[in-house]
Amino acid sequence: MKEKRQAAIRKLLREKRIQTQEELAESLREIGFQVTQATVSRDIREMRLRKISVQEGGYRYAEPENNWNGLDERLVRLLRDCVVNTECAGQMVVVKTMSGAAATAAEALDSLDIPEIAGSIAGDNTILLVGRDHGMAQNAAKRIAELIKRG
Repeated sequence: MKEKRQAAIRKLLREKRIQTQEELAESLREIGFQVTQATVSRDIREMRLRKISVQEGGYRYAEPENNWNGLDERLVRLLRDCVVNTECAGQMVVVKTMSGAAATAAEALDSLDIPEIAGSIAGDNTILLVGRDHGMAQNAAKRIAELIKRG
């Protein structure tokens, strides 16, 4: 549930100018998430959101410039532990996992909100990521492989 909520937060931040935790909590409630101020505060901290100034005056919440550097270490460990291989196949990326781990790994990859990826499908030990085009799929496969090999 946390991954889905944080993905929704990312989407909200792209679509709306959110200045306070209260505004973020209310926006999440409007789309069906039952959240408390403590939950929103924890999400802001875990996602490393920061307030940036806007031209019109005031501030808004924003994600770090490079999501890959600000990843939750638990998410990285999960991917390292269960992803076996990534391979680009045309406009698709095939991610092989340990048996039974594909759904969990796919949820983790989905929470990364990789802009090159249009969507994902998970089986038992295989995830199919659909790239927006061939070049984007290749870039996404490379980024995922680098992520799981970092030490």
